[in-house]
Amino acid sequence: MKLWDKGYTTENIVDRYTVGNDRQLDLKLAKHDVRGNIAHAVMLHKIGILDTQELDDILKALQTIDTQIENGDFIIEEQFEDVHSKIEFELVQQIGEAGKKIHTARSRNDQVLVDLHLYVKEEIHNIKSLIQNLFDTLLKLAEQHKNVLMPGYTHMQVAMPSSFGLWFSAYAESLIDDMIMLNAALKVADQNPLGSAAGYGTSFPINRSMTTELLGFETMKYNVVAAQMSRGKLEKTIGYALASVAGTLSKLSADICLFMSQNFNFVGFPKELTTGSSIMPHKQNPDVFELMRAHSNKIQNLPVELSFITNNLTTGYHRDFQLLKESLMNGIDQTKDNLEVCDFMLQHISINDKLLENPIYDYLYSVEEVNKLVMNGMTFRDAYQKLGKEIMDGKFSPSKEVNHVHEGSIGNLCLEEIKLKMKSEN
Repeated sequence: MKLWDKGYTTENIVDRYTVGNDRQLDLKLAKHDVRGNIAHAVMLHKIGILDTQELDDILKALQTIDTQIENGDFIIEEQFEDVHSKIEFELVQQIGEAGKKIHTARSRNDQVLVDLHLYVKEEIHNIKSLIQNLFDTLLKLAEQHKNVLMPGYTHMQVAMPSSFGLWFSAYAESLIDDMIMLNAALKVADQNPLGSAAGYGTSFPINRSMTTELLGFETMKYNVVAAQMSRGKLEKTIGYALASVAGTLSKLSADICLFMSQNFNFVGFPKELTTGSSIMPHKQNPDVFELMRAHSNKIQNLPVELSFITNNLTTGYHRDFQLLKESLMNGIDQTKDNLEVCDFMLQHISINDKLLENPIYDYLYSVEEVNKLVMNGMTFRDAYQKLGKEIMDGKFSPSKEVNHVHEGSIGNLCLEEIKLKMKSEN
C-alpha cells in the first residue's frame, strides 16, 4: 500500500531503491506516528471533518496499534512503503471508511516531520539522562580521588601537577557544554510542524494551536514553508549536539588508552573488562575505549554527512531527505551505547596513587618553585632564569609541595559549583 497510489504499479527495482530500509527505521517512529494520528484526529473532529463516532473508532483503533507497538508485535510488511501507510491500512481494516479520513488536511511530508520532531525530543531526553549518570560517576570519582596527584602534560611532555580529581571533574564539566548543545537541539525540535502539509499549508480550516498543545510542543513552526525547511536542519542540529558529546567521549577514551599502557600505568580495569591477545599471554587491551574512540570519531563526522546530503537543495520537499533518517538514528543509538558503556567502565576504574614517587616527574614542580621565589620577592623573570639554570646544571631538587587554592584548581575543585551548573541545564 502506498499513500500516493493512483492505480498503477511501480517496477520492483524502483520500489526497492526508493523505499530502501525505511520499513525497519520507521519502527522507531511508529509510536510517535500514533501520537500524531491521535492529535490530528481530535483536531479533525473539532473542525467537523470527523463525527464523534468516527473519532471514537479511530482512537480505539490507534490504541490497539499502540499496544502492538509497545509489545513489539507491530511490523511493517513489504507491501507497505512506510509506517504511515501501514497505520492507515490498519485503521481501515479495523474500522472501515472512517479510517480513510485520517489523512485529510495533511501530507506524508508533515507527518514524517512531526514523527521526527517527537522522536528527537524523546531521544534527547534519553541522552541527557545518560549524560547525567556519567556526570554523577565522574564527580563521585573526582571527590574520591581529589587528593591524589598525577602528572599534567602539554605537548605530551611532563608539565605541571594535576590530580585525578581535576582530571575526572574536567570531563564532568565538559559534559555540561554538551548538555547546552543538546538543549539547543531540543529547542529546535520542540516546534510543531503538523499542518504544513506538503509544505504550503491546506485549504481546510485546521487548528494548529490545538495539535501543538495536544502533542506537547512548546510552540509551533508557524510558517508552513519554514516548517518543511526544518527537515534537514532538525537532523543537522541534533547531529552537532551528538558530535559534541562524541568529542568529549573520544578525548576521554584516548586518555584512558594512553594511561592504561605500562609506560604510564595511571589507571587500570579488572581483567574481565579488558581483552587479550591470541599470541601474547600478558596482554590486557583497552578494546572498549579504543572502540569508543572510533565510534565517537565516526559520530563527529555526522554533521558533515548530514550537511552534504542536504547542501544546495531548494525550498520544498526532496526525496534526498529520506537518507537522513538512517544516519541520524544510528548516531543517536551509538551515542546512547557509548554513554552507557563509558559509565559502566568508569565505575570499575582503579588509579595508581603512587605515581609521583617516580623521579621522572620531578620537573612537574619547577613552576611551583618559581612561584615560591616570586612570592618571596624575586621577579618572575629572575626566578624563571634561576630555576632554568638549576635544571640545566642538574641541581634541581623540588620540595614536591603544591598549594593551589583558586577556583577550579587542584586544591579547590568547585565540585558543588559544577553540580549546580549541570542542574541548571536539566
